[in-house]
Amino acid sequence: MSDPVLRLTGISKAYNHGKPNEVQVLRGIDLEVGRGEVVALVAPSGAGKSTLLHIAGLLDTPDAGTVEINGTDMSGKRDSARTAVRRNDVGFIYQFHHLLPEFTAAENIILPQRANGTSHAKAHSRAMELLDQVGVAHRAAHRPAELSGGEQQRVAFCRALANAPKLLLADEPTGNLDPDTSETVFAALMALVRGTGLSALIATHNLDLAARMDRQIKLDQGQLRND
Repeated sequence: MSDPVLRLTGISKAYNHGKPNEVQVLRGIDLEVGRGEVVALVAPSGAGKSTLLHIAGLLDTPDAGTVEINGTDMSGKRDSARTAVRRNDVGFIYQFHHLLPEFTAAENIILPQRANGTSHAKAHSRAMELLDQVGVAHRAAHRPAELSGGEQQRVAFCRALANAPKLLLADEPTGNLDPDTSETVFAALMALVRGTGLSALIATHNLDLAARMDRQIKLDQGQLRND
């Protein structure tokens, strides 16, 4: 694969180092996600999916190995440089929406843009554009508590894409939804990803959803295998 957006090489991670209860979560993980590619990361709960995503998104550091984003090796980079890459190049989606409850749907999408130096007018315009793409523009002035679970998660998708990242990392993005809502929300997510040409690594235990992505990889006893 040439010029991947994400490249993980030899990633290992353990907890409780040197103790009798040491747990080796990741063992020499090698992974590349190409430009515009959507990859499903399949594993049961507790297998290390979240740890792998946190390392890929520079929220955690590996014990060994390297993380490259957009061709830049992030090893040894200052916190300020890692923060800048997380803000500009990486979008995160979690199982729970984590929207700020005191702000409206639109404001939740505007805030990360304002933090990145975007004018309020441009940030508001992009927020409305994204909300329209996922079918909830009519709920822009509503706070999270006034939205359904599916609407909350679609707003969270928009927030993750607010600063036009190159890489999307999603951790069970429909795992907290009923099957019908999950289908609707997943379709909205895929439309956003495909429409913007994003690269995405999406962790899920839903095999039906995983089968609709470009490629599936499984995390098994701390190692990856391709299906």
